[in-house]
Amino acid sequence: MGLTPEGRVKKSIQQWLEARQAYYYFPAQNGRGRVGIPDIIACLPHLNGRLVAIEVKAPGKRRNTTPGQDREIRWINRAGGIALVVDDVTQLEKLT
Repeated sequence: MGLTPEGRVKKSIQQWLEARQAYYYFPAQNGRGRVGIPDIIACLPHLNGRLVAIEVKAPGKRRNTTPGQDREIRWINRAGGIALVVDDVTQLEKLT
């Protein structure tokens, strides 16, 4: 079975992170974590290990966040991390 459109974006982001030797993980969505947690949590060496949280959407669906996702994104940004919503890996280029 092939990847979903969102899955393809996640795969390209994973490759982008690996090329930059970033630490990253995909939090498990098993009902025991936080509602709205971004899809990918990373620390990027070229940002001095700053926390980056990435909410991934299918192409063209970037504005379709839930209230829980909006809350988590605001909280991470307010705490000094970087949280963003992307539907294309090229949107991460502003982090370089």
